[in-house]
Amino acid sequence: MSDTSDPRLDGGAWREMLDDRTVRAVGALTEALETVEVARGHLYAFHQLTGSADFQLERAIELLEDAGHRALADQLSQQLLGRNVLPGRWTFQVIEDYEETYYEPFRDFERQGRQLTRGQRHVHEADLKRRRRSAGLRGHEATP
Repeated sequence: MSDTSDPRLDGGAWREMLDDRTVRAVGALTEALETVEVARGHLYAFHQLTGSADFQLERAIELLEDAGHRALADQLSQQLLGRNVLPGRWTFQVIEDYEETYYEPFRDFERQGRQLTRGQRHVHEADLKRRRRSAGLRGHEATP
């Protein structure tokens, strides 16, 4: 009978059928994907911050015009407002290229790798939790 509602935390026959080296390898692949997810998040932060800066620049241009600095306002408006961040690309295009070229294939390969652990996610981490938690102590529960 299971102690938890999560079979990964019970171990047992399904886990014994998995090779420990395979579990570690799939865990490393998942960890690499997690790092890619963080990088992707930074790209979205870059996208939002750059967009915010462009709107702030627009406000600065308006204020410069109101203050009588038309020449500088015109230069900023023509040369910097709405400028590409990379040749031919705004930030949304950078994100789209990253996702299509790198992120989506990486995610697909990680899913493929998980088939080696019967589709279960985070088997390595579940193994760690089974070994490291102090069963029966508050704060060490297997599941919520």
